[in-house]
Amino acid sequence: MRNLLLLAVVSLFSSGVLAGPECTTTDSSKWLDKAKFQEDLKAQGYEIKVFKVTDGNCYEIYGWNKDKKKVEIYFDPVSGKPVKEEIEE
Repeated sequence: MRNLLLLAVVSLFSSGVLAGPECTTTDSSKWLDKAKFQEDLKAQGYEIKVFKVTDGNCYEIYGWNKDKKKVEIYFDPVSGKPVKEEIEE
């Protein structure tokens, strides 16, 4: 039973089911500046707890939006547009 559960978890990770989105294949030299991008988000009312670059070439933030709701958002680092977002209600 334990082996079946382990196999199921490994399968989920390897299939990409639990992975974040793929945002871009554009060379990182053409991405928006990380610091400037974060400052722009803060100016829009976001409070950023964690900012990182994902394996899917996204800018990802964990934090709060202007309404103080907890968010996890993936952004295209070229356009700055959200690709996927989760907002805690």
